[in-house]
Amino acid sequence: MNAYLFSILATAAIFILLALSLNIITGFAGQAMMGQAAFFGIGAYTAAIITTNGGNFWLALLCGMVVSGLFGAGLGVISMRLQADFLAITTIGINFVMVALFNNMKITGGSLGLTVSKPTVFGIKFGNREFFIMTTILIVILCLLIVKMKRSWFGMALASINNDAGAAASFGINVHKYQILTFIIGTSIAGLAGGIYAHRMGFIASSDFAFTVSIEILSMVVIGGIGTIRGPIVGGILLSFLPEVLRFADNYRSLVYGALLVLMVRFMPEGLIGINSPLVRLFTRLFKGQKSSEGGAA
Repeated sequence: MNAYLFSILATAAIFILLALSLNIITGFAGQAMMGQAAFFGIGAYTAAIITTNGGNFWLALLCGMVVSGLFGAGLGVISMRLQADFLAITTIGINFVMVALFNNMKITGGSLGLTVSKPTVFGIKFGNREFFIMTTILIVILCLLIVKMKRSWFGMALASINNDAGAAASFGINVHKYQILTFIIGTSIAGLAGGIYAHRMGFIASSDFAFTVSIEILSMVVIGGIGTIRGPIVGGILLSFLPEVLRFADNYRSLVYGALLVLMVRFMPEGLIGINSPLVRLFTRLFKGQKSSEGGAA
């Protein structure tokens, strides 16, 4: 497998991790999050600053998660007083504010960006292949944890909040506590993805975490199927490989993502393989039909 393909796969894995992190906030808890790239950037810069000053790579990733989670907790507290459109607008504003800070603070390298050295772990210098393998392992672990979460009391509480926060509160569920916890979890994972991204790229700048990146992450979740595990994974793969196919129209990438997002929301809001999506219903009917024919033949 050549280096170019591993480069694409490593990028896809990082964005799948980001899509899964956003899905926890938006898909499972129903919070209108439109600024996930800001927390992606917080984790990236935190980890990069630590390692460029001689810190350990794994410690840097952990610190990126913690710092992003703390900012996420702050956003969770803010979300207690905001609903739907107002929360979405607030998160968009946070994204723009963070990009401006990244672009102007001395510690982040300002407009010149920040150079990050690639880590060496157990004598192995990490390249695209190693980052792909590491991120894929993290995706598998995260998916298993999400499955466990969905089957727990925490997951059931989130499902009830997503359906009707008022009804959930009337049954004694502490809606604000669960919303804040969701923001902490989702933004922490975004911070982890940011730390991996910074060291995989070797250089980061404020433009890497612009609002258009938030739209890209949201598109992956919505196009794949919001509120599922498989949806963000499929959406992440599709939209990671799509730019390679449409490289001739690279300047119109944001337009393509926006158009896809609008079309999916309008004509297929469940996503390609989301809950009760047309494709899932079709596959279910085909599977049931095949099972029935096998049963009849027996």
